[in-house]
Amino acid sequence: MSMSHWLEAYGNPAVLASGGAVIGGLFGFFAQRSRFCLRAAVIEFWHRRFGDKLSVWLLAFSTAVIAVQLMVLMGWLDTNNARQISATGSMSGALLGGLTFGIGMVMTRGCASRLLVLSANGNLRALLSGLIFAVTAQSALSGVLSPLRLAISSWWTIPGGASRDLLAITGLGHSAGLAMGGIWLVAALYFSLRSPNRNFWMWVGGVGTGLMVAAAWGFSQWVARESFDPVQIQGLTFSGPSAEWLMRVMQWPWPAIGFEFGLMPGVFLGSLIGALIGKDWKLEGFTDGYSMRRYIGGAILMGFGSMLAGGCAVGAGVTGGAIFALTAWVSLVGMWLGAGLTDRWLDESSNSASSTKTQAEGFKLP
Repeated sequence: MSMSHWLEAYGNPAVLASGGAVIGGLFGFFAQRSRFCLRAAVIEFWHRRFGDKLSVWLLAFSTAVIAVQLMVLMGWLDTNNARQISATGSMSGALLGGLTFGIGMVMTRGCASRLLVLSANGNLRALLSGLIFAVTAQSALSGVLSPLRLAISSWWTIPGGASRDLLAITGLGHSAGLAMGGIWLVAALYFSLRSPNRNFWMWVGGVGTGLMVAAAWGFSQWVARESFDPVQIQGLTFSGPSAEWLMRVMQWPWPAIGFEFGLMPGVFLGSLIGALIGKDWKLEGFTDGYSMRRYIGGAILMGFGSMLAGGCAVGAGVTGGAIFALTAWVSLVGMWLGAGLTDRWLDESSNSASSTKTQAEGFKLP
């Protein structure tokens, strides 16, 4: 059956949700097997250890850019209709949201998508952090934190259209976007070949993760073209869907189902399958009260930052970055800076605490 037949038989919501479940399942599986994580990549970068974590992220990012730009050049995708480009954007929200998200990402030891993947692997720290992330994201979307988000977002706005498209602003075009994706892919392969921990899943999982980001764009565009009703094209993101699923638990009737309805359980199931195949499933909890406070604080910062930035590390960083949305790139830079500075601060605090403990032990009587 063609897409038009599926849409006629089952309707847009069911088809979009089914596509979200399949793409989400594959994303979760590839992300779990490759250990895809922006936080880990940022830490390797700032510590000048260009190893497997940075390689995996670059593989996923470059693959997403190449696949998306190829779809645009072949006429399969019109990025001008993407929300990250067509709608009014906030530069202040992108920068401050990215910084805030990056800080929280280091404190919780994972971004929004990584928390979902780790939750399916039995990590109770990630599960609690993910729930707090979802509550905060919903609060920033339409709750008590919404006025603060709107106020910050209003400081510096830009109109939708060419003003939010980096390729249009620079006049480079999508061929240049494809070439840049190729350069990042070469860098990813170079770092991966130098990594002593390289393995099959590092390459296949990294590339597969990036392809799923592109697949989300392509699938939603396919549905939009075949549907008689208007359909917003969209890519992978986890902040909005997390808040949406929270509302499904908290209220009735449910919000209308769509791509996000299938995405979240799909990622969870795909990651669970990956963990079982790799024998990675293991119950893990908190070791002390300090770490629990740090995770909770980080999850709150990530939830607010993601809504302020217009997406999470995947939604703004990879999905928006692949279509060269200006605000997405500003958010991504903010995430790298916020995470890098926070990691350095935590390292210095840890070293200072260790030094104080050593000095105190030196004064003890034998």
